[in-house]
Amino acid sequence: MRHAYSVETVRAAEAELMARVPEGALMQRAAAGLAAAVAGLLPRVYGARVVLLVGSGDNGGDALYAGARLARRGAAVATVLLAPDRAHRQGLAAFRKAGGQVAEDPFAVLAVADVVLDGITGIGGHGGLRPDAVPVARAARGSNAMVVAVDLPSGIEADTGEVTGEALRADATVTFGTYKQGLLIDPAREHTGAVRLVDIGLEPHLPSVPDLEALQHTDVAQLLPVPAAESDKYRRGVVGVVAGSARYPGAAVLAVAGALRGGAGAVRYVGPAADAVIARFPEALVHGWPPSRAGRVQAWVVGPGLGDGPGVQEVLDTDVPVLVDADGLRGLDPDAVRARKAPTLLTPHAGEAAALLGVDRKEVEGARLGTVRALAAKYGATVLLKGSTTLVAGPDERTPVRVNPTGTSWLATAGSGDVLSGLAGSLLAAGLAPLDAASVAAYLHGLAARLASHDAPVAAHDVATAIPRAWRDARTP
Repeated sequence: MRHAYSVETVRAAEAELMARVPEGALMQRAAAGLAAAVAGLLPRVYGARVVLLVGSGDNGGDALYAGARLARRGAAVATVLLAPDRAHRQGLAAFRKAGGQVAEDPFAVLAVADVVLDGITGIGGHGGLRPDAVPVARAARGSNAMVVAVDLPSGIEADTGEVTGEALRADATVTFGTYKQGLLIDPAREHTGAVRLVDIGLEPHLPSVPDLEALQHTDVAQLLPVPAAESDKYRRGVVGVVAGSARYPGAAVLAVAGALRGGAGAVRYVGPAADAVIARFPEALVHGWPPSRAGRVQAWVVGPGLGDGPGVQEVLDTDVPVLVDADGLRGLDPDAVRARKAPTLLTPHAGEAAALLGVDRKEVEGARLGTVRALAAKYGATVLLKGSTTLVAGPDERTPVRVNPTGTSWLATAGSGDVLSGLAGSLLAAGLAPLDAASVAAYLHGLAARLASHDAPVAAHDVATAIPRAWRDARTP
């Protein structure tokens, strides 16, 4: 599991650690890790041309000390001081002593650089890059150099993942002590490149419960429900699906596909697309209206392709976990959801989330972490917010928000959300808690899309077909 923390938590942990170690030791640990990471990215250190972009804070100090280490190994290191009077004094002295040069012409050194270290702003930066830093940042990005962010790319919001002004896009980020929330959430994540974590001894001073977490293969493997020798379809989980319409019968087919490929013992389908469902999946059990006559289920999925058809309230009135997606979210009553005794999982995309909160879609896309928390609080439900980084939040604000690391832009295709709904519904029916069901489903969904696409166009039914392969891969050490 990858853990991330808020800026406030990180600062408190750093203060506690700094009180226990010699002065400057923490910065030296960070600089050593940064220099080693940069050295690993270069074909050779000796003779490499390295440029530091240095602001006024400790982030610039980390860059200066790392630059000094690289200079002592034979690199030609120059620094661009964006606030010369406020540069880290000891770091600058060490840099000069090691043979580092202060650039007189920033654009000249950037034009020939092999690597640029972005040490302009740190975790305390807000509102994007300052105007005087913008030309230099653009020159760095426009050069042929590899840009390496120090702790996080300058201009992004460390706490939220928002990008409210101009930010420097890195090829790699070397972060210290722990992940910061903004490194894992878009749109900021698009600026980080590959992220490497350097241990500086901070972990023992961080809370045991993080603010944000991301599942890895081993976590998913532990959560996946695997049938035992005496399992039957009810022990594996029976999921009911209310989806599809005369206009969108394919949504029902895809939701059922996701549920069956996701390991459901059986799928009971209720809706107007019964002929399409049974033609594609003869193992599906089709039933007439209403859902209450469908027989025993352990979870319901309602909404994909439903149009203006009925079904949402009838399913919400049941006493089993319910997943509400797509058309089922339209006009959803928060009081009706909060009144349920069984868990509810909502799976909106950005547009649907905006409608549920009464805000503009751009606000959702720019502030994904705040949005998913607000939705979970408003509806008293677990919320899976789909998008470039899928986030999952539970109704208890003390529970860490989960971010999915396997997403891919190839999932931006019609019907992929219907597959995800069926997949998550099957995991709910198998007994996983909503937070786990949603997180594991998002992980497998993204992994399946990667396996199916191989960086080429992929359709939703291809994603559904690849789910068993993703399942197997996630269980493979």
